[in-house]
Amino acid sequence: MTMFHVPNGILGVKPVDEDGHYLKVYADTWRLAEAPWDAPDFALSFAFPDTPYGIILGYEAPGELRDYYVNLQTPLRRTPIGFDYTDHLLDVVIPADRSSWRWKDEDELAEAVHRGLFTAQEAASFRHWGERAVEHVLLGQPPFDRDWSSWRPDPSWGIPVLPDGWDSVGLRSS
Repeated sequence: MTMFHVPNGILGVKPVDEDGHYLKVYADTWRLAEAPWDAPDFALSFAFPDTPYGIILGYEAPGELRDYYVNLQTPLRRTPIGFDYTDHLLDVVIPADRSSWRWKDEDELAEAVHRGLFTAQEAASFRHWGERAVEHVLLGQPPFDRDWSSWRPDPSWGIPVLPDGWDSVGLRSS
C-alpha cells in the first residue's frame, strides 16, 4: 500500500483543452496543465498494488473526516518524478460514518463510453471495482480497520512542488 498526504494547494496535473479549460472527459485535442488541489483542508490518499482504485479520505477544516472518496483508476505506476495513472471517471462517495454510498460521475463515464474512450465492458469492470472498494471500506479492511478521523499531518511538512520537466514525456516513462 502507498499512502499520500495531499495538502490543500498542492499542484498536480489535469487535462485541459486548447483554451486551457479543465476537461472531465478528454477531447480530441488536449494537454496536461498544472492544477491546484482544491480540497477544503487536506486529504489522505491510499493506493493498493495492482488494484484499479484509490481511496481518498477527505478532511474538512478544521480537520474533521468528511468522506471516503473512491477514485476508480489504473493502478499507480511509479515514474522518475512521481506516479502516473489514468482516471476511469466513475467515482464512489462514502460518508465518514460509512452509513451509505453512492456513485458519482456516472454521466461522465456514459459520455466516455459513447465517445469510444472506454468500452461498455470496461465500464462494467469499473463498476465491479467500485463495489469492491466499497466493501474494502465498509468491511473495515486494512487500512480502514482503524479510525483515521483524528489523523493530522505533521505541521512541519511543506507543500511539495512539481519538478522541472514534469511535462516531458521522457521523464514520465518508466
